[in-house]
Amino acid sequence: MSGMIYKASFRAPRGLANPHIQTLLPLLLPRSKLCFETELLTLPDNDIVELSWAQPSPADARAPIMVLFHGLEGSVDSPYARMLMRTAADMGWRAVLMHFRGCGHVPNRHVRSYHAGETADAYWMLSQLTRRYPNALKVAVGVSLGANVLLKLAAEQGGDGLDLAGAIAISPPLDLAASADAINIGFARCYQRHILKSMKRKMMRHVDDGRLGRLDRQQLRQLDTFWAFDNEITAPLHGFGSATDYYQRASSGLMLHRIELPTLILHAADDPLMPRSLLDRLPVPSRSVRIEMAEHGGHVGFIEYRQGLLRPWLARRVAQQLESWRFVPGRQLQTRPLGRNQPQD
Repeated sequence: MSGMIYKASFRAPRGLANPHIQTLLPLLLPRSKLCFETELLTLPDNDIVELSWAQPSPADARAPIMVLFHGLEGSVDSPYARMLMRTAADMGWRAVLMHFRGCGHVPNRHVRSYHAGETADAYWMLSQLTRRYPNALKVAVGVSLGANVLLKLAAEQGGDGLDLAGAIAISPPLDLAASADAINIGFARCYQRHILKSMKRKMMRHVDDGRLGRLDRQQLRQLDTFWAFDNEITAPLHGFGSATDYYQRASSGLMLHRIELPTLILHAADDPLMPRSLLDRLPVPSRSVRIEMAEHGGHVGFIEYRQGLLRPWLARRVAQQLESWRFVPGRQLQTRPLGRNQPQD
């Protein structure tokens, strides 16, 4: 697949190219100011997801809409979420983030939660947006786990199955098994430990009320890798036979050739949650998919030096793409097929 990849315009500042520095820098920079209103959206199974709408919202019902799907254990409080929603809102877009089940301030009602291959909730939420705003152009943005969900959803629904002008996937874990291995190596284990702590805290209430079956508190605490947690919790709760089965069926990388929706994937070659050679092992994506790869950037990092300050390159690149789709709704991402001999961006 290497010949199908474009070179991203991101350049890491001197001394800040380390992937872990890039991954952690967004946590250290001033957080984007964002006012939002919360809505509880009831799902077909009577569970809920929490929506955060950037405020003030456009008065015109035809204003374009940016829908954001966050990463694993993320929320509207995540730095990237506030940054992307503020970027869209400042451009006059209606910006909304859908919290996956249990990730908002209100706990979800059922024992089942969310996972990297769960697309039904996102599909339902998008259908509700179509009902409310039938004449508004809509673009979806997914980050990390949310990016995998978005790519899988686009592959499942085909070109006319979603009311979207395009999709932007940022640092998607295209092969979940490979990512689960990568995050269990070296410094990346710190990310794993931090995220698992949040995931196990949410599951503890279900241990106490007996809805996790045979698992007790001590056994839950001992699940110290994604492989272990997904094998004992995620897989059985969501109808998978094992972590291996879950990873295989939920990974979006093997589905990229089925995507008909104009799609932009932004990745870093040094992403600590994805092996560097992974893209070369995946099938060639469809002509609707454009992959932009930066040499550095870490995982959802991409902090550049611009106008004398450290700033998020993602805000600039996503804004460019939103503007492109806003004014030419039916345009494909590329003006000619991606190929080995084409010039890089």
